Formats: sequence, structure tokens, C-alpha cells
Amino acid sequence: MAASYNKVILIGNLTRDPQIRYTPKGTAVAEIGLAVNRTWFDQATNQKKEETTFVDVTLWGRQAEIAGEYLSKGRSCMIEGRLNLDTWDDKESGQKRSKLKVVCEQMQLLGSREGGGAGGGGGGGGARTGAPARRPQGGGGDDEFGGPSGGYSSQNDGPPPGDFPDDDVPF
Repeated sequence: MAASYNKVILIGNLTRDPQIRYTPKGTAVAEIGLAVNRTWFDQATNQKKEETTFVDVTLWGRQAEIAGEYLSKGRSCMIEGRLNLDTWDDKESGQKRSKLKVVCEQMQLLGSREGGGAGGGGGGGGARTGAPARRPQGGGGDDEFGGPSGGYSSQNDGPPPGDFPDDDVPF
């Protein structure tokens, strides 16, 4: 029998603000809706076509807290995760119900902080959660945090002196 592989990578825009709740043991859980667009050219009609797929995503722990703090309706993000089938009994009809969802394992904020969405040529992307924040390589200009974007390499142990305190950076 062949081995199984369950991996999903999605880039899209939030359809609603994240809904955060906490388990009895205090673990954060966030539910987000993601709209993922696909465009293609239909040769039969000689037209460009587009379809949107709406995906429910569940985030746990620190990633759920970051989503609640930094994501909002219209904001772009990338989700890496796995498919999960939720099943339950419908209280009204008594029938078994099911829904395919994505459980997030990694999240990356995309676009600029202000205004939501991916419009404008703003500051680029956020850092992947679970990984240390790194400034972009290259020179000149200001970065998304309002400071000079001189950058530093991933070989460094941390940000340059005088940069943000660790508790102010959500990554």
C-alpha cells in the first residue's frame, strides 16, 4: 500500500474577521474563512474565467492569537496545513453531517499592515509564524515597521541592537 501525504498550501484573502475562543485549558483556537481565487482562459468561449473557493481554516495556540491580533477581513495570508474531516450529528434532523476543513500548521501574513488586502505596493509580507522574524535583504527605503530596511542576514542571532523588544514582535 502506498504512503499517505496530507499537505495543503493556500494563499487567499480572509472573508471575515477571525473568531477566537479558548479551550477549558486555555489554548487559543481561531476560525477563519479564506477565499482562494483561480483564473484561467477558456478557449471554447475565448474568455478569461475566474472561480473562487471558500475554505474554512482552524488555527491553534500562538498562531490563533496572532491571527486574532493581526488579521482582519480582506487581509491576505498564506496557510500551510492539512485537511481534516469534521463530523457531527445535526441536532435538528438527527443526520450525520461532515465538512472538510484545513488545520493550519504554518501561517504567513502577506501584504501591508494598513488597509488590509494586498493592494498598494506596501511593505511586502510578514514573517512566518514559528520562525524568527527577518528583515528583507537589500538596501534603501523604509521597511513595513517604519525603520530603515538595511536588513540583516539569517546568519545573525537576532535583530540589530536597538530594534524591537521580543515581546513587541508577534513572531
